[in-house]
Amino acid sequence: VAEPMGRMRLASSEVVRLRVSSFLLADAPPRGSVLDVARWFGAMQAQDLASAKWSFGVRLGGTEADVDAALERFDVLRTWPMRGTLHFVPSEDARWMLALTGARALAKSAGRRTELGIDERTAERAAEVLGAALAGGGRLTRAEALTVLEAKGIGTEGQRGYHLLGYAAHRAVVCLGPNHGKEQTFASLADAAPNPRAPTNDEALGLLATRYFQSHGPASLPDFVGWTGLTTTDARRAIAIAGRALVEVEHEGASMWLSPEVRDAPLSGPTFQALPGFDELVLGLKDRSLLIPAGSMDRIVPGGNGVFRATMVEDGRVIGTWTRALKKRVVAIEAQPFARASRAQRTAFEQACSDYGRFLGLTPTVTWP
Repeated sequence: VAEPMGRMRLASSEVVRLRVSSFLLADAPPRGSVLDVARWFGAMQAQDLASAKWSFGVRLGGTEADVDAALERFDVLRTWPMRGTLHFVPSEDARWMLALTGARALAKSAGRRTELGIDERTAERAAEVLGAALAGGGRLTRAEALTVLEAKGIGTEGQRGYHLLGYAAHRAVVCLGPNHGKEQTFASLADAAPNPRAPTNDEALGLLATRYFQSHGPASLPDFVGWTGLTTTDARRAIAIAGRALVEVEHEGASMWLSPEVRDAPLSGPTFQALPGFDELVLGLKDRSLLIPAGSMDRIVPGGNGVFRATMVEDGRVIGTWTRALKKRVVAIEAQPFARASRAQRTAFEQACSDYGRFLGLTPTVTWP
């Protein structure tokens, strides 16, 4: 990490501008493939599958079918690497990420397993049963996976089934596979990622810091801790291990980090995106003060219910939300700007919606308040 003396001092506008590049929202050529984007970010929020697929699409162009093909090949996969939250990760990185950050989430959920009457032996046996059932490339829907457990005398009533599946995922036995229709499926992690990377603990910390700050920077230590769920001590160590892969800068007296690649990237022209709900731009930062206007968070997460709406983003700042309704040949989009949109903003958002329509293979219609 660079020495404090001589650190570049960034104004708020510069932080926002640099993040347009780091989050891959600049007006630059698309970045390769689904796997390339996942490697750049390290992990991408994937609570809602449709939203997560558009998070790739908005950065790549192409179609939903292109993303689906990458998921079917297991270039990337969905699992719970951090904070007990679903993310897409490069398949090759799932195992070490689960060991590094998923273990903390698993430990935190031990109390809930006890409340449900799930002891360590039962949880381990459930993981073994699921692993055996999925070995050799098999896939099971959630209902089928629970049936397999019940057949072996492992109760799945209430929330037990959900927690047993989560335990098996955190233990790197299973992962989520591509949906079967609208149904979630599970697969063997060993089959999905037959050639896992195996960094040492220190190498893994350094890699996690490098990927986070290159894709979210300039970002702070609290941002990194909030995203990874690491302790502050481990997060500091991770930044130190990353070393020259990161550049330390200063914003309002506090340290932030980013990659030299982003720092030296050419200035982006005006940008406008129709980002999905749960996109990394909104969820990947603990401090959203430069991203979201004061008093507007409740319009993105109404009532603080944890469900993040899709956002209208202009030059790295959220200026509104949007909703969609899928019809046979049309995706009906309702724009909900925080303030009255200018003609230029309407034109730019409608172009972004055209990109979304192409991604889905549907004709977009946009309505304004």
